[in-house]
Amino acid sequence: MSENWLQTMHGNAVKWRLIQDSSGVTAMSSRYRIERKTLSEQVAEQLEADILEGRVSENDQLPSERELMEQFGVGRPAVREALFHLQQLGLIAINSGTRARVIRPTAEAVMARLSGVTRQLLSQPDGQQYFQEARAMFEISLARYAARHASEEDIVRLRNALADNRDSIGDEARFKRSDNNFHGVLASIGRNPVFDAIHVALSEWLDDRRAQVLQQKGEDKAATDAHTDIIAAIESRDPDAAEIAMRRHLDRHYGTYMQLKKRLSNIP
Repeated sequence: MSENWLQTMHGNAVKWRLIQDSSGVTAMSSRYRIERKTLSEQVAEQLEADILEGRVSENDQLPSERELMEQFGVGRPAVREALFHLQQLGLIAINSGTRARVIRPTAEAVMARLSGVTRQLLSQPDGQQYFQEARAMFEISLARYAARHASEEDIVRLRNALADNRDSIGDEARFKRSDNNFHGVLASIGRNPVFDAIHVALSEWLDDRRAQVLQQKGEDKAATDAHTDIIAAIESRDPDAAEIAMRRHLDRHYGTYMQLKKRLSNIP
């Protein structure tokens, strides 16, 4: 039985279609996409593989730009773009006047890579709701964990953060920083750098929303009262009470934001 293949081009995609032959074979079709990678992408992929597979170790220096140009047979722009990409991934550090150095990837670098995608998701119709659900899952888990595992030193740090909240009431910019710091202290109780990185990322993505909510009269005091309830539950070693207090806090914050957003959308 013979098969005839027809290749047709459409943009960057290549479509291969099996033509029905005289014996009545049913036609099948599939689509393949050919990726044409830039020189810088190819250089970056090779260097990334060398790092991740251990051919280059942490703290080792990469060859100079000129040496990389010679090794890969590419120009300086391609090498620089590749190095910049690796820096964005958190795989290398670049300091002026020295060769790039391999570093250990950090949780902060990983979360930073998600920022652009996350901001795009937040701009979608249901983006803020998705964000609220994700934040609630994270913050409530932290509160429950703290109620079980917080040390006396941790509780002192939470109380100091709460005191800063109280002292900052009425000062919008300062209170925003102190509010963020309170949640940062809560995240740090787990002694897990991934928790810290998630907190930093959430704070960055939440920054505009936090600022808008705190512009509303009484919201700084309401947040401080909520933090007081959260600490009381943690001190009582009551995970369920800590969850309730945190959920109430987050629900109020989100509700205030959505009401404000609705009001602004109705302004002609």
